[in-house]
Amino acid sequence: MNMVEDFAPEVELGLNWRNSFAALGTDFYTLLPPRPLSAPYWVGRSASVARELGLDPSWLESQDALEAFSGNQAIAGTQPLASVYSGHQFGVWAGQLGDGRALLLGETASGYEVQLKGSGLTPYSRMGDGRAVLRSSIREFLCSEAMHGLGIPTSRALCVTGSDAPVRREEVETAAVVTRTAPSFIRFGHFEHFSAREQYAQLKTLADYVIDRFYPACRETDKFAGTPYAALLEMVSERTARMLAQWQAVGFCHGVMNTDNMSILGLTIDYGPFQFLDAFNPAHICNHSDHQGRYAYNKQPNIAYWNLFCLGQALLPLIGEQELALAALESYKTVFPAELGARMRAKLGLTDEQPGDMELIESIFKLLAKDNVDYTIFWRRLSHWVGGRAMSDAPVPDDSVRDLFLDRPAFDTWLLQYSERLAKVGYGLAADLMLKTNPKFVLRNHLGEQAIRQAKLKDFSGVHTLLNLLETPFDEHPGFDSYADFPPDWASTIEISCSS
Repeated sequence: MNMVEDFAPEVELGLNWRNSFAALGTDFYTLLPPRPLSAPYWVGRSASVARELGLDPSWLESQDALEAFSGNQAIAGTQPLASVYSGHQFGVWAGQLGDGRALLLGETASGYEVQLKGSGLTPYSRMGDGRAVLRSSIREFLCSEAMHGLGIPTSRALCVTGSDAPVRREEVETAAVVTRTAPSFIRFGHFEHFSAREQYAQLKTLADYVIDRFYPACRETDKFAGTPYAALLEMVSERTARMLAQWQAVGFCHGVMNTDNMSILGLTIDYGPFQFLDAFNPAHICNHSDHQGRYAYNKQPNIAYWNLFCLGQALLPLIGEQELALAALESYKTVFPAELGARMRAKLGLTDEQPGDMELIESIFKLLAKDNVDYTIFWRRLSHWVGGRAMSDAPVPDDSVRDLFLDRPAFDTWLLQYSERLAKVGYGLAADLMLKTNPKFVLRNHLGEQAIRQAKLKDFSGVHTLLNLLETPFDEHPGFDSYADFPPDWASTIEISCSS
């Protein structure tokens, strides 16, 4: 019997729910209702996500919506469940994990799974309380939508509700629930769980489910001796490679790339101690808990491959031959550098690939690192400088870009080489591409922190403003230039850890 039947009355969202993950059987999850959140209030809502789900955004203004997405009323047609998985955390096998504070409600007819995160204890909460706090919930809500605005594959966030209910972390904070969506929240760790337990029938059931729902072409390939599970590993490797290239190009640090935080669909999920780079430092560590620097910015691509190798090991009982699994992983080594190269050429406005392009890219990265230049501001100013060149036959001052560097002679040399390369493209074409590639706005840590401080005082205007800017980060948004400015000195003192 579904425990959510105890809820009355049910909220009707007007969505046709499916529960295909629930159909896999109770080896994969535990059915249970969310725990109510006392006296909830709205913190943030995304009309864009509502429309994607097939919801009327105005319905998010209602009390029914507030209660439903706080876990206080059951939603008709859903089967809330917490899934079980395992994984490697900071490179060490952690054993059984699972949805310790998230419940999957089901999937909508539009193809999106919907989760409540922070909805209370589950059998997989371990030593936790099953709750999420306001600060981390705001960060996940905003960054999910920021990444979507940047065109990076990601889970998304419909809304955040808050409560004055106390939650103890390093200090006493207040509770919140994020309603997040994705085509699937299945992780590498789901496969690791059943493989490690030698539950190969369940492993096959899960792999078949993922292939049939998301990767049907795996059954049609002649590669890997016709083994669909090796084809699955290859497709996941390629999606992951493309996602990592996008992270690196935009200067995004995830902060906690454990195998249980890696999406089988190549989506960015589980926003915890993330950060967009301020001053460019390839070895930047955004997670205060990452004492060894395992998940530093410049290590992310190799860590992704390490995680894919773990997925390959988990799938090996289905693939059969180690050589096939290794061959499936090889695509990562070609797709990632090719995709990153294409992303970086686009940031420079280069519409084709020419000899010397990689040297041009590598040399500007060295200069950015040497002088700790602000990553986002550099690329946006360079875009505008190229745009100025496109509109004038005369030389255009480059002070706005040049002044970012201490070693100006070295930058002058690079800019001359870059200008000669741009002459082959055309400044107008290059500027158009660059302004659509290099965002003006990213979710810097200090911006999120300012919005969180306001929200703790029940002022959610900062959350609303940031959501508006981050949904369209390539637009100029006149009047909001301060949100695209250099971070204040105190920004470097912000510490973000895995605790939330």
